[in-house]
Amino acid sequence: MYLEPKKNSAVVVDVVEEKREIIGRYRRLLRKAKPVLREGDAKLIKRAFTMAMEAHKNMRRKSGEPYIFHPLSVAEICVEEVGLGTTSIVAALLHDVVEDTDIQLLDIERIFGKKIAKIVDGLTKIRGVFEAGTSAQAENFRKMLFTLSEDVRVILIKLADRLHNMRTLESMPRNKQLRVSSETIYLYAPLAHRLGLNAIKTELEDLYLRFTDYNTYRDIANKIDETKTSRNRFIKQFVQPITEEIEKLNVDCEIKSRPKSIYSIFNKMRKQNIPFEEVYDLFAIRIILDTPIEQEKSFCWQVYSIVTDYYTPNPDRLRDWISTPKGNGYESLHTTVMAKNGQWVEVQIRTKRMDEIAEKGYAAHWKYKDNAAKYESNLEKWLVRVRETLEKQDLTALEFVDDFRGNLFNEEVFVFTPKGELKTIAKGATALDFAFEIHTDIGAKCIGAKVNQKLVPINHVLKNGDQIEILTSSKQKPNEDWLRFVTSSKAKGKIKDLLKEDRRKVAEEGKEILQRKLRSMKIELSQKVSEQLRDFFKVSSQLELLFKIGKGIIGATELKKFQDYKPSPLKKHAPSEVPDVKAIEQEIKAKRHEDTLLIGEDMDVVEYKLAKCCTPIPGDEVFGFVTVNEGIKIHRANCPNAPELLANHGNRVIKAKWTSQHEVAFLTGLRVVGTDRVGLINDVSKVISEELKVNMSSLSFKTDPGIFSGEIMLYVNDTRHLETLISKLEKVEGVEQVSRFDSRAGEKVS
Repeated sequence: MYLEPKKNSAVVVDVVEEKREIIGRYRRLLRKAKPVLREGDAKLIKRAFTMAMEAHKNMRRKSGEPYIFHPLSVAEICVEEVGLGTTSIVAALLHDVVEDTDIQLLDIERIFGKKIAKIVDGLTKIRGVFEAGTSAQAENFRKMLFTLSEDVRVILIKLADRLHNMRTLESMPRNKQLRVSSETIYLYAPLAHRLGLNAIKTELEDLYLRFTDYNTYRDIANKIDETKTSRNRFIKQFVQPITEEIEKLNVDCEIKSRPKSIYSIFNKMRKQNIPFEEVYDLFAIRIILDTPIEQEKSFCWQVYSIVTDYYTPNPDRLRDWISTPKGNGYESLHTTVMAKNGQWVEVQIRTKRMDEIAEKGYAAHWKYKDNAAKYESNLEKWLVRVRETLEKQDLTALEFVDDFRGNLFNEEVFVFTPKGELKTIAKGATALDFAFEIHTDIGAKCIGAKVNQKLVPINHVLKNGDQIEILTSSKQKPNEDWLRFVTSSKAKGKIKDLLKEDRRKVAEEGKEILQRKLRSMKIELSQKVSEQLRDFFKVSSQLELLFKIGKGIIGATELKKFQDYKPSPLKKHAPSEVPDVKAIEQEIKAKRHEDTLLIGEDMDVVEYKLAKCCTPIPGDEVFGFVTVNEGIKIHRANCPNAPELLANHGNRVIKAKWTSQHEVAFLTGLRVVGTDRVGLINDVSKVISEELKVNMSSLSFKTDPGIFSGEIMLYVNDTRHLETLISKLEKVEGVEQVSRFDSRAGEKVS
């Protein structure tokens, strides 16, 4: 099930009422902005509102509302939820006028100045047709980030824009709901996280789940509501002794609890393969202290002492982000303690300042400028990496987006240099990552490291508190294997650059060898001959051909054979060209035949392949993806590859849905977990093959003392058939849990 778009039927518009609503929203924006307005700001905002109102006067959103509601809402989010000021309000009101109307960027610069024009330019999508093999979405994301490196407000306004679009996504057609949601989880939610905008990041993630897997979203939301009363009763008892002790410290304090977000509960259920009832940390208790900035650390640790006096802490679950804040500025003290009823509870201790920064991130720091230096340096380090990535001229837009994402969602560990200097690196980083973090030359010559005075190889994974010294040799050179040893996008990028440089040098030598050999065969090296050589030696590029010749992989004997080569006629389309979705939709109208899947705007029946990464079956919500070489592939809406496909290649997505026609068997996988007993596997097999007459493709079980787990690949007709099977298997004595899994997640799909 998914959220159906709201139908925009012909509605009689009350012009007077609509105008009153617009003015009401504009006044509400001014009221919320009042604390940040200086002299002359209100006039500037009014001028921007008037321009936006005039530019969008004949435009409506898919919901039927006047378009001006959108820029007004984005401006309000900027003020209230992000904490931005007048410049951002003006840019938010104008963010769509250049893209959607006749107003030019020069008009905005003339009236509002260069700074606002620059921000609006960063928020304006690139127009025109893109080359085959590139992604319009990736190109636009890169363009926006060019401006981000100069003015972070571009991305903050973009996040406000995206949040409002997600809140109003219900009125959009289904394929656009999937594309926008996937783009959001793939790029914008991680970006909000990196800038410390926790409240926005959480809402974007929840909205993604709501629009891609509504059944799961609704089930988790309902279960959170059902447990609310008992949860509140438990929390009241849990915090009572803590509150009494904190009062003795003479410090103002607020204690609140909030359930984990729906998306984070869903993630935990999926990663750990557990039901809702087994997610033990469904909520966190937050203790917020109002203390002077110089006493923050002392009071937080005193409160930690009070909490652990009453409840036993889990020593492995203490997180001190007060002494060493996260890279996005997050500061808090986290511990997990055992309550009197045997339940684990996460307790977060922080000050009012820390709490505001945790929710609003980047913008909240300007309220506390005296303490912002440490945070700004962290943000500046990240922006330097963004600039470095942007400056790589040879990266395609898709490579850039991949590189950029590598810098976003990483957890951090803290390590020390030989002189005791603290460095922050991504969790999972190796000694080689650290070497490239110091300097490219040190990384390129790295032969190993000493971690805590012990010799380790370059692929040694670093842990919190390690002290590391890099060992180098002038004879060392990077090789392809190094790309498997590093996790940071910086290290990967530098290694690729060094390998490319090395390949180029070898290719130059290869070109000289090729020209000499062709001259002796009385053949001139032309564009046509180059294409024939690539075809003959089955290589994808000219660089690869010349590199193989330079390395001697293609020698004189092989080149001699080329003389007798009779080339086949050149294909009309380059393999990188991807068929246009609209052209395919027109083409498929003529191709009707019996099947169970309808594709395209007109819901026709055409040939397709089922993606092996998510093995869709009838009843699953699906979409079609136009591949480079394999026609249309059908994926589940919640396929592990869906966010990347839809975020980078939304123009290659095509509508698809199942109809209930004749029964066809589809391969899917079930994971079964339970307590071991004699005859259990036999009972499971009986239910599948005898009782429900389901054919199995493969069956594998393993047992530890007292516990068994197994994976079964079997053929089912549709999701209802599968649900019946799961229900029957769960009733088998000893079976604790049955869940569906994707047979080959991670399969390359483009």
